[in-house]
Amino acid sequence: MIMCGITGFIDFEDDLTQKKPLLEKMTMTLSRRGPDDVGYRLFSHAAFGHRRLIVVDPAGGGQPMEREIHGRKCCITYNGELYNTDELRKELLGMGYSFTSRSDTEVLLVSYIAWGENCVDRLNGIFAFGIWDEAGQKLFMARDRLGVKPLFYAKRGTSFIFGSEIKALLAHPLVNPELDATGLAEIFALGPARTPGCGVFRGIEELKPGYALSHDSRGTRIRQYWALESRVHEDDIDATVQKVSFLIKDTVKRQLVSDVPVCTLLSGGLDSSAVTALVSDVYASVGQKTLSTFSVDYAGNDIYFKASEFQPNSDSYYVQKVSACLHTDHHLVIIRNADLAEALDDAVMARDLPGMADVDSSLYLFCREVKREATVALSGEGADEIFGGYPWFRRPDDFSSDTFPWTRMMQMRSKILSPELIDSIKPEEYVKNRYREALDEVPRLAGENAFDRRIREITYLSITRFMPTLLDRKDRMSMYTGLEVRVPYCDHRLVQYVWNIPWQMRSCGNMEKGLLRKAMEGILPQDVLYRKKSPYPKTHNPEYLAIVRNRMLEILNDPASPLLPFINKEAVNELAASDASSLDIPWFGQLMTTPQLLAYLVQTDFWMRKYGVTVA
Repeated sequence: MIMCGITGFIDFEDDLTQKKPLLEKMTMTLSRRGPDDVGYRLFSHAAFGHRRLIVVDPAGGGQPMEREIHGRKCCITYNGELYNTDELRKELLGMGYSFTSRSDTEVLLVSYIAWGENCVDRLNGIFAFGIWDEAGQKLFMARDRLGVKPLFYAKRGTSFIFGSEIKALLAHPLVNPELDATGLAEIFALGPARTPGCGVFRGIEELKPGYALSHDSRGTRIRQYWALESRVHEDDIDATVQKVSFLIKDTVKRQLVSDVPVCTLLSGGLDSSAVTALVSDVYASVGQKTLSTFSVDYAGNDIYFKASEFQPNSDSYYVQKVSACLHTDHHLVIIRNADLAEALDDAVMARDLPGMADVDSSLYLFCREVKREATVALSGEGADEIFGGYPWFRRPDDFSSDTFPWTRMMQMRSKILSPELIDSIKPEEYVKNRYREALDEVPRLAGENAFDRRIREITYLSITRFMPTLLDRKDRMSMYTGLEVRVPYCDHRLVQYVWNIPWQMRSCGNMEKGLLRKAMEGILPQDVLYRKKSPYPKTHNPEYLAIVRNRMLEILNDPASPLLPFINKEAVNELAASDASSLDIPWFGQLMTTPQLLAYLVQTDFWMRKYGVTVA
């Protein structure tokens, strides 16, 4: 299992054996993803770089890894984990293949040699990898089904360039930090979400989740190897609960394989508490040491927390309750608001784009503290999208809105943009078109009534358009600190099974994620099991708003700010001077209100300066 950073480039009209300095430069940009080791491999027409975070098999898992079998030489650079490594290894041994290490990297490489591009169909895990087939003079790349691990690429002339993060591509002299109208619309209309496949910068693409790519001298071919399938759910409620319970327990157990310390991120909510309880059960069954758990809060939240429809209660009581019940070694990380604001810049550097403001920077600071004690953590991302936990599954206005239900108040957002930018990108039209594209992808089920049809749409939108924003956040913020965070709810077997479960079952008990609660009965205390959903915590301290407001005002008063041509300075100044309560309803997701809108603009200004962003 290798959590790391991968990069490389292919060129059939150049001798790449002389390009090691460039490969080293690109690979160095990913050093924070893989602080433990570095490796390079150069062929005549392929160059692979790798940064490694060691989780399993320190001696045998070095990369890029090369194998030659029956005269066929292949090399892999890989970021991810295979949760069915043992099964694959056993099958390959039965076919006559042999192994020299315990690493899943070698299993994946031999799987490609044995089954070719169809190997991806057999993989259970999270991954992004590139394999150079020297005999066939071909690059093969693939990304996991839910997009837990990132992978970007760009084509420039005869060069094909790829990497785990955009920064690796930007280190190549042929790739420039340039935006066209689409990139501007992604930032100022759709952001912090991002259209699948779009790398925002002009000519940078993302390999979409569940897709594979092959590139040779004839060109580039991309195919979708996995997609959600809609079919009638035939299990009754008891069988459904049993199957969900089995799948969650199985994937949690699979994701505990590690040669380094493992912990869980515990918010006290249903999702993370269930994962923590299941990990504790596995630890107890094998006589393993006490589980370490970590939670986050903010200085002053004990005084300033305000309950709302989107964040109904504080986490602290529930965190303590779960930790005490499961006898975990708990660590509470308190983030100061000045640090939270300062880390907005770090979050941009981690994501290579402006993101979810302090929702990002807080996770970065949190993971930085967790890393002092552990290298691997399990987290609860994905459950809300799959089981239907978000407000937009229930709030009438969101449910029936003719747009992404987490992208609210587009008219208000447009008001803070300059007239020239509005004329160029037509933000409301752009978002509406992206929404329509997403709806066109939904795998329909014949015979569904209007309500069930809409539930399927909302679920699909949540899994394919909202969840990627959170998975990006999780991957970039954690890997920027050298911490690997695993996400059991994103197991594709679980996602596919729950996808077809009727809403009446998913919301049994008339509660959000009612099915998940029922599947976890007997595992968690009742008040935790039936706690009303509350999202990842944010700061409510007015100190944070004051810091962000002052930074925004400095930008507005700086004639050299690259942000100014794209905003309505008067409208942003009015927003910065207003009371925080002027935007109680989130303009994005569940947490992003006035302070986060200002912080997003602050991040955008920093990003344009730091990355030298130009506009075509």
